[in-house]
Formats: sequence, structure tokens, C-alpha cells
Amino acid sequence: MLSPLLAVLAAMANALASALQRKAAREEPAEENLSLRLVWHLLHRPVWLGGILSIIASFLLQASALGSGRITVVQPLLALELPTALILSGFLLGGRLGRREWVASAVMAAGVAGLVIALGPGSGKSSSVSWVGWLIGCGVNALVIVGGVLWAQGVSGSRRAAVLGATTGCTFGLTAALMKGMTNAFSHGLVALFTSWQLWAMIAAGACAMFLLQSAMQAGRLLVTQPGLTMADPVVAILWGTLVFQESVRGGLFILVAVLAAAAAAAAVMVLSRSPLLAGEAGHREGAGSDRQDETETPQAGR
Repeated sequence: MLSPLLAVLAAMANALASALQRKAAREEPAEENLSLRLVWHLLHRPVWLGGILSIIASFLLQASALGSGRITVVQPLLALELPTALILSGFLLGGRLGRREWVASAVMAAGVAGLVIALGPGSGKSSSVSWVGWLIGCGVNALVIVGGVLWAQGVSGSRRAAVLGATTGCTFGLTAALMKGMTNAFSHGLVALFTSWQLWAMIAAGACAMFLLQSAMQAGRLLVTQPGLTMADPVVAILWGTLVFQESVRGGLFILVAVLAAAAAAAAVMVLSRSPLLAGEAGHREGAGSDRQDETETPQAGR
């Protein structure tokens, strides 16, 4: 039970980081999207740096959870970051949660729990993954990320935000897989850890995920970016767990139950993403600006 508890605590730390980083990123000019200048400016924002400290805490908790548990359990539980962020916003920022937020939060928690219980992940062989398995897994995951970035550069407005959100989720999924490999190396000592390629690949993937996260949050409204960001990570992690780390899952009707539970969680994400408590007053201005932007982009989309 320690691993799920650590995963939930990591989700709470991530929720705090998301709120702080979104506040900082949304105040940057739109032309800096997908630009290193965006990160440079954010480095000078105390609010953003506070989010980084929360991410560090989340990283340590997530690494501990992955080291003692299964990736097919840990990553889906991290999706609870969204309702956690909503509840924290209500209690810490003076907002009031309505019936819609409470019901959607309960549905999402039940959906995530149902997904994990239905899959019933068993122990895998993460410590004995061959280099071929790592090569194929990392290669396919990286191709999906590159494809998402290229796609985002070819679109604008809400479509750009949605694609970047999903691409960021896929990058976090890859980071989690590499983190799982890193924890296996750490079990053999510090020398094995710092000489393992997974550690340095995880750092690179994590930096890429952070860069994409800032661009996704700055590209559009939470309603557009959050669903892909929240759901892509556990989907990629489950694929890594079952196909590469060989974590056993239930088949038959349990797969159908897992799909239905995931669909319920995804629907709850859509509802929660509409809550003004996740954006505050800036979110209202953000929504109005995005609506005007979408209106100006509609004729272009028709050409």
C-alpha cells in the first residue's frame, strides 16, 4: 500500500506545481510559445520557481512510488492531480466548489480506482528489460512526441493547445518509464545509478516535458489542454507496463470495465477543466481572449 500512497502524495505536489506554473506561464506573450525565451523569462518569476520546488517534491515521491510499485498503478493515480488541484484551489484561494466540481471529482477518483482495480496489475520484469525492448519502447514513444510537436507547429488556437497537451502527457509517460528503469539501477548502488543511461535519458525527457508543459499551458485554455495532458500519461504508462515491463493485467471482461472506467475519468476531466476555480480571475480573461482568438481563426480554418 506504500506505493499508491506515495503516488497520491505526488499527485498533490503536482497539483500545487500546476497552479503556480500556470499563473506564471499565462502572463507571458503568445509569440513566445515553443520558444526558449519563454523558459528564460519564467526563470525570473518567483511564482514559477515555487512550482519547480513542488515538482521536485513530486519527482521524489513519484520515484519512490515507482521504485516500490508498478507503473500501471502509479501513473493512473497521478491523474488525480486535476481534482486535487481543484480542491486545493477551493480551500486555499477562497473559491467555492459547486456540486458539479464535487461530483466530477468523485467520478474521476472512482474512474481511476476502477481502472487500476479492473486491470489488477501483477509484478513485471522491469529489472530484466532487454536493450531491444528499451530501444523499441523509447523509439516509438519519441516518434509520437516528435509527431505531436510537428503537428502543433502546423496548427494554431485550440487545436495547437490540445495537441501540445496530449504530446506533453506522452512525454511524461516516457519520463515515468525511464524513471522506473532508473530506480532499478539505484537498487544496485549510487555508482550503478550515475552510470545508467536511463538516469540521463530521464533528465533529458523530463526537461523536454517541462518545456512542452509551459508551451501547452500558454497556448490555450485549460479546457483544451488538460484532457490530453491528464489522460495521455497513464495510457502511455500502461502500454509501457504491459508491453515492455511485462506487468500482467486481467483480460476478458475486465478490459471492458477498465475502458469504461477510463472513459468515466476522461469525461470527469472535461467537466473539471471547465471549472473557473482552476484558473481564477485570470482564467476569465484567458477565456475571453481565447474566444476572440478562435473567432478570428475560424475563417482561416475554413480555407
